[in-house]
Amino acid sequence: MNKKCISVVFDRKKRVPEKGVGNVELLIYFSRTQKKYLVIKQCTESEWKMYQNSKSLANEISVYNSIIAAMQYDGDEMTISNFNARLGIDNSSKEQVSKSKLISSPTSFLDFFLREMNLENISAGTRRRKDVVYRSLQEWGMMNRFPQVNESSVRAFDTWLHKSGERTAVTIHNYHKTLKIYTRAAYEQGFIKSNPYESSSCRFERGRSKERNPLTEEELLRVRNLNGLGPKLDRARDIFVFCAYTGLSYVDSQSFDFFSMAEKHDDMYFIDGKRCKTGSCFFTPILPPALDVLMKYKFQLPQISNQKLNDYLHLIERLAGLRKPMTTHIARHSFATLVLSYDIPIENLARMLGHTNIKTTQIYAKILKTTIERHSRNLCDLIK
Repeated sequence: MNKKCISVVFDRKKRVPEKGVGNVELLIYFSRTQKKYLVIKQCTESEWKMYQNSKSLANEISVYNSIIAAMQYDGDEMTISNFNARLGIDNSSKEQVSKSKLISSPTSFLDFFLREMNLENISAGTRRRKDVVYRSLQEWGMMNRFPQVNESSVRAFDTWLHKSGERTAVTIHNYHKTLKIYTRAAYEQGFIKSNPYESSSCRFERGRSKERNPLTEEELLRVRNLNGLGPKLDRARDIFVFCAYTGLSYVDSQSFDFFSMAEKHDDMYFIDGKRCKTGSCFFTPILPPALDVLMKYKFQLPQISNQKLNDYLHLIERLAGLRKPMTTHIARHSFATLVLSYDIPIENLARMLGHTNIKTTQIYAKILKTTIERHSRNLCDLIK
């Protein structure tokens, strides 16, 4: 979707001269053959002049931009049907869906969850994570109605999440953090009698994160020097290399625009941007291997869905003879450990990665044994 996804239309059906008010609609563009109009309010022409530059309208657009960004991140086909599914709208109905339908009184807890999420002004990454929790609740199917939202169902949901074996304890803890937001909101709005997470029986251990296993500088070089990959694997490898030598996440790399985000200082280029996931600012160098990738593609990176990209990277890891997984996230970790291995202060790395909390960056320092070994040898030379 290279074209602007969302535009605002006022009085498309020319009703103002007759009725005095017209619809404000969002036109959502999916393709040349698929467009969708969403009515968000009615107003007079004078009210429209005030509303068109308002923060309220900007927030409306942001909600739907987040949904589209989440679809693109997950590799969903950009269709009206998939967009409706994200909104919880029945595709069998041909009735145009208005904003009032989204904010009408929910008939179930899942409807409430979806309604509240759709009304939030959140980033695409945050929406995607909340959407995963929503889908898990749908799949489990035991907390659909408001009366089912209680302590025993929350504990049962926790048991169900652990039984699959597909999620880490940290991931499950984050599911509970998300769910707790909406159980609290349901309680505050009078849909349930109590918030189950206020009970001591619904407090869950966070668990420990898996230790990260980034690529070493030698392994990165091995990946860079792979030949004969074919067009698809070649593009996937190049995106990985770009991320590994800039520190950008997958979603930030796919939204990266060299001409608006790159700055030249002396003989080096830097990226000055905001993270799609958190909105936090980052300032990071474009190291020579990453600049080579940009030059190869005339400063416009290839566009590949995250799922496809990671599938290709798993093939590349085998071709490179690596005994550790290659993913887009590993590229970012590899950048962090590479930077720290050259004794760059951790505060500078935090700025490069867009971390607002230095504790997040300190995770990388824990796994860098080579730096500890080098500093220890220097210490031994000093202490005789």
